[in-house]
Amino acid sequence: MEVIVDSLQHNLSGLELTPLDNGFLLTYQQRIILRHTVQAPCLWVGGGEADIEMFRGNFNIKDRLNEKIALTDTVITRQPEGWTVHFSRGESLGTTLVITTDEQGRLKITLQNDDKTHNRIWLRLAAKSEDHIYGCGEQFSYFDLRGKPFPLWTSEQGVGRNKQTYVTWLADCKENAGGDYYWTFFPQPTFVSTQKYYCHVDNSCYMNFDFSHPDYHELALWEDNATLRFECADSYINLLEKLTALLGRQPELPDWVYDGVTLGIQGGTEVCQQKLDVMRNGGVKVNGIWAQDWSGIRMTSFGKRVMWNWKWNSDLYPQLDARIQQWNSQGVQFLAYINPYVASDRDLCEEASKRGYLTKDANGGDYHVEFGEFYGGVVDLTNPEAYDWFKGGIKKNLIELGCGGWMADFGEYLPTDTYLYNGVSAEIMHNAWPALWAKCNYEALQETGKLGEILFFMRAGYTHSQKYSVMMWAGDQNVDWSLDDGPASVIPAALSLAMSGHGLHHSDIGGYTTLFDMKRTKELLLRWCDFSAFTPMMRTHEGNRPGDNWQFDSDAETIAHFARMTTVFTTLKPYIKQAVAQNAQTGLPVMRPLFLHYEDDAHTYTLKYQYLFGRDLLVAPVYEENVDTWSLYLPQDSWINIWTGDTHQGGEITIDAPIGQPPVFYRANSEWAALFGSLRHI
Repeated sequence: MEVIVDSLQHNLSGLELTPLDNGFLLTYQQRIILRHTVQAPCLWVGGGEADIEMFRGNFNIKDRLNEKIALTDTVITRQPEGWTVHFSRGESLGTTLVITTDEQGRLKITLQNDDKTHNRIWLRLAAKSEDHIYGCGEQFSYFDLRGKPFPLWTSEQGVGRNKQTYVTWLADCKENAGGDYYWTFFPQPTFVSTQKYYCHVDNSCYMNFDFSHPDYHELALWEDNATLRFECADSYINLLEKLTALLGRQPELPDWVYDGVTLGIQGGTEVCQQKLDVMRNGGVKVNGIWAQDWSGIRMTSFGKRVMWNWKWNSDLYPQLDARIQQWNSQGVQFLAYINPYVASDRDLCEEASKRGYLTKDANGGDYHVEFGEFYGGVVDLTNPEAYDWFKGGIKKNLIELGCGGWMADFGEYLPTDTYLYNGVSAEIMHNAWPALWAKCNYEALQETGKLGEILFFMRAGYTHSQKYSVMMWAGDQNVDWSLDDGPASVIPAALSLAMSGHGLHHSDIGGYTTLFDMKRTKELLLRWCDFSAFTPMMRTHEGNRPGDNWQFDSDAETIAHFARMTTVFTTLKPYIKQAVAQNAQTGLPVMRPLFLHYEDDAHTYTLKYQYLFGRDLLVAPVYEENVDTWSLYLPQDSWINIWTGDTHQGGEITIDAPIGQPPVFYRANSEWAALFGSLRHI
């Protein structure tokens, strides 16, 4: 039975609660947020027990659900700053929902189950059938999320990521590593609706956002409480500014990032020098050497792995400290590698164990994770002393060495059955872990005065990675042309992350994962290089089996191609810097969906494989092999082909797209038109 107390026709910052027959309607700035009736309730609660198995960062997640109860009855009480709604079902205990606005005027909805055994919540937000939905972190297979559920859990991204493909089947058969369309390093409980509002959930538990019903979005949370925040805007650009004001923004990149490509090289000091000399003598603009094996090598059946003992290996890299200074004097940075785990058979792990800095197992012993033919201890970042110890290691072993940056890898592997210093369940901390890892790296730079000089880049993330992770990369794509795990997948990944508030993104040129007879071809590497020249950072990777892959120095033609495309990238430096500065100031991403600037063009809302690079460049990378023409869509504007000078006014077009001339157009009335036009002569 519905009971309504006090007058509900009250407007507060655009917030209104209106009674219905047997229910209510909550609107916020003319958007319907909640619609509840006895016949169609908006809230369910229940009890469940998570069954989560992890194997090498791949997760099998099931819920042993005891009950799921629709809460149909409500008692609504007017409060000074909003309303309290108590949901129940007959005599059953229920849930208290508080509707108010926070100090910035955002709509804030908090829920708390009365019965602590009810550790599951399903909340249905009102929707329109024509809505498009974007965000939920970094999504590789879909940009518009409408029509599908998206479980939100940080994990390996999976190999292949499409259950219909042979590669994914092979990966599943071998190690349950094939993944699915929603697997991601960087999930986030945030979405943007084309009703021009965002919804963000503060929690870090396992969640499932289901956008498949035409009339509602169902948010499922594996916790007994939840906090949701909403804001509206008159444009998507303003909406992203508000979202990033909530979550944080990345600082501007170090200036050296724009000065060429960062070469991924392994094998020691002299190998780095030799490859650097070859590339620079070939005219390639090189801004850095990224040597992930600076701490040593561990060979496994997967391929060449890094030794997880985060200090300079002087046997493999003799005289590295002196060579770093020499390279720096030539405008070349040295970048390293680190992650938040320590190899069980090395001295850093032994030291962490003696200090009590590792997470624990059920018996109070150190918890060790199997990472693929070796084990690693998990540094307990919830322990302030352990956190400071590891941050101190970053300062001493990387920053003092002279590193210009590093890959801050992993963060997804926190097992849910380990025990943490802060007493919070590892199931709740699992998603939050990557942002905590980002914060550790960020503070190391901040406290040494190196923020803005040194770059670290990450693959894993969660809420507030926007504030602490200065650059993302797309993780471990296959060295193939697959739609869900090749170069094409990087584009929706960048765009979905942009709509989640993180505007800096790049990828391994040529991909990484080399399994099941995959071999990176010359064509794939060159096409990926073309794409990367129109992203905020260019960086190569040898892959996990370098000998199976075509590399940047495999022949003279490849070196010449890198020389030309790095010249394109460095020529665009002032333009890219401006876009990066906008991201730092307002949260406007560098790689943007077209509808950010063409809201009235319905077709732009369906595009996931092309993007705006800053305001004035439109990029549609070629992501198929053996083609020399490409079809794309131009919104209504005056566009000039950056390579030919041909003008187009909009619509579907097909153009010649040979290697070295990726489909890129600039707006004819851009203030940067002269700069863009100069690229035709490179």
